[in-house]
Amino acid sequence: MKVLVAVKRVVDPSVRVRAKQDGSGVDLANVKMSINPFDEVALEQAVRLKEAGVASEVVAVSIGVREAQETLRTALAMGADRAILLEVLEGQRDIEPLSVAKLLAALVGQEQPRLVLVGKQAIDNDMNATGQMLAGLLGWAQATYASKLELAGDSAVTTQEVDGGLRKVKLKLPAVVSVDLRLNEPRYASLMNIMKAKKKPLDVKSAADFGIDVAPRLTVLKTYEPAGRKAGTKLASVDDLIQKLKSGLEVS
Repeated sequence: MKVLVAVKRVVDPSVRVRAKQDGSGVDLANVKMSINPFDEVALEQAVRLKEAGVASEVVAVSIGVREAQETLRTALAMGADRAILLEVLEGQRDIEPLSVAKLLAALVGQEQPRLVLVGKQAIDNDMNATGQMLAGLLGWAQATYASKLELAGDSAVTTQEVDGGLRKVKLKLPAVVSVDLRLNEPRYASLMNIMKAKKKPLDVKSAADFGIDVAPRLTVLKTYEPAGRKAGTKLASVDDLIQKLKSGLEVS
């Protein structure tokens, strides 16, 4: 069984993101980039399925600028068998979920996987929509926020954490599953595997070749950092606090 895993290149979670002075977006100059953490969990699960003999091949795919090859090389070092980059123009750095889902659906038509794993959301825009849209376009079964995944024959069983506890969902393959961070703990890519990854196949295709319009439908009006927290107020007594509350003044 072939497993396709979508991975996105995002700003590393350890980096403090800064907005541009003109509010046009996030400053990405000289910023460390990495695999989206949720996608990293999805990739780890796919590799574990292969190690368990359930999956025969793991294919990592990313949609983005040429630099996303670095992200895919990391995915190969983690255990993916091969990788595919659907390259876009520099000005199309952050494609919206619907366009991503359409491109992935076209690639699924070529690759014919039985299972597609994606992170439940990307940490840069928190859209949480690509997996659901992809399943809808393909007409496949889907499960979201998977904190546990089991495959048996022609079906999959996922466990999802909900307010009242845990919910199990059984779905028939082929399927799209979006995963939560609780699913597993991703492995580190060893130096040996990083060297081996350089010899693994990484195909670069143009997203434009699929004939899909990736023009944005949403407009970001402004990007800005949240206001700093105001200094607290020190009061001498409880009576002073009560008096402030009665007068309607803000107490921080």
